[in-house]
Amino acid sequence: MEPVKRQIKVVLANPRGFCAGVERAIEIVERALKKYGAPVYIKHEIVHNRYVVNSLKDKGAIFTDDIESIPNGAVVIFSAHGVSKKVEDDAKYKELYILDATCPLVKKVHREAQKYVASGRKLVLIGHKNHPEIEGTSGRVAADQVVLVEDLEQIENLPFKSDEKLAYVTQTTLSIDDTKNLVNTLYERYTDIDGPALKDICYATQNRQDAIKEMAKYIDVLLVIGATNSSNSSRLRDLGESQGVASYLIADETQINLDWFEGKQAVGITAGASAPEVLLKQVLDLLSKYHQIVLEEVDGVVENLKFKIPRELEDL
Repeated sequence: MEPVKRQIKVVLANPRGFCAGVERAIEIVERALKKYGAPVYIKHEIVHNRYVVNSLKDKGAIFTDDIESIPNGAVVIFSAHGVSKKVEDDAKYKELYILDATCPLVKKVHREAQKYVASGRKLVLIGHKNHPEIEGTSGRVAADQVVLVEDLEQIENLPFKSDEKLAYVTQTTLSIDDTKNLVNTLYERYTDIDGPALKDICYATQNRQDAIKEMAKYIDVLLVIGATNSSNSSRLRDLGESQGVASYLIADETQINLDWFEGKQAVGITAGASAPEVLLKQVLDLLSKYHQIVLEEVDGVVENLKFKIPRELEDL
């Protein structure tokens, strides 16, 4: 006779998982493989998720961080995170056929950065050093016109006079609350500063973080499905912890520790913007092996946004 499984509530966040920018990027790779055949080369991981990357590798995608390693004339796809002007120029020099899967919201940040610098302002770029999105954005303006800041201490040590003409832009996957504090500090310290509204950071980032804040009222443990190098997934985990909930970032069900649920009544689950729904199913299947789960899905923002793919892939 099998032991009786303990009942536990599992609450699913809404929205969760793929955003429109990720869906577009993956679709571009799949259509490019269909139209041009394998191999298709991709600068950096198309999105930060090992499951997605491996599934595309199996179909003939080759991922590289080195444009020089791509054969002349081959098809190259820029990842959703965007690339610097140098990377784009290097690709053109090698006569690569470029398909740009940069998220349109990241492209918007590029345009804003260029606009502010062109107007004579020094640019403060808020984000994480070495993140590919930051490398792409900073590489769209002259190096001597942009300064990267990650925290309040770095803002306090900026080498600008209080009346210097400044502007800021941000990485799209940051914590909204943390970014608000950094931007407010900039406005307190400088008298001539411009920048986009914080709601422009990224609709998907905002919606997924808002969903965590709401769900945190009803759960004891939070699982965030996403890669460790996924900024938006890490911020979801951090946000859960800031709400007083034990929070864990997992790539898939194999990283779950069943001890996390001892004595807990409600487990919340969300997924970062680059995590596919199949990973959630695998997590639920594992939990069902050891617990009688009562599934609940919270109401949330319905995301209907869809970005256009490149014209040359539209007929597939």
